[in-house]
Amino acid sequence: MIENNGTILLADDEKTFLDSTGELLRREGYECDCVPDANEALRFLKRRPYDLLIADIKMPGNPDLELIKDLPKVSKGTQVILVTGYPSTKSAIESIQLPVSAYMVKPIDFEQLKEKTAAAIKQKNFFDKVVHTKDRLEHWKKLIESLEDLAKNKNEQTFSTSLRSFLDITCTNISASLLDLKNITQILTNEKTDPSVCNLINCPKLNKLTEGVNETIKTLEVTKSSFKSKELGQLRIELEKLIQNNKKV
Repeated sequence: MIENNGTILLADDEKTFLDSTGELLRREGYECDCVPDANEALRFLKRRPYDLLIADIKMPGNPDLELIKDLPKVSKGTQVILVTGYPSTKSAIESIQLPVSAYMVKPIDFEQLKEKTAAAIKQKNFFDKVVHTKDRLEHWKKLIESLEDLAKNKNEQTFSTSLRSFLDITCTNISASLLDLKNITQILTNEKTDPSVCNLINCPKLNKLTEGVNETIKTLEVTKSSFKSKELGQLRIELEKLIQNNKKV
């Protein structure tokens, strides 16, 4: 079974190009849907997300590249490769002003198309991972902020139970977010595995994670005299070890 390397929507009113290019892309491991005009392309884009849209500039329903201009509203992050059999300075300038990964002239050299397709899919993967990490960090930030309210609760059992649940979720988010950051950096560096990959760049999101963990440790330290709990003390120790291990990587 061929591995799915990404999803592509191919839109072109030239049937020979549409069928042959679609089949070649599928042989390269891409899931590729083919449509004959911009209206059909828009319908497909609303139905499901695609990593890449390969679209003909002059196909029906695409006056002044309206499909490409509207794309961010319909399918956020989808990359675009424009193709045309009638190249012009006007179309080239318009494509530069739009979020387009590549501009190619027919007849298309398939080897070049493969390279540009792989690059565009890589860019989409990077976009998806950044968005996913951002959403996770925003959610985790809200959990951190809720700790302040928990600290005001003077009922030891309620506080301890809530805090344990909170810290379990926090530790899970830390591990998952660090993995997200590692995957993002792997995309940028084309590296498969590297345990110290987060240190290859000055990563602001990793710094935010570290700051969040430090704030949690401080809160546990401040409240330890009010709520004497071996379990909370152990969680604080584990978080401190996590910070120390991250500094060593």
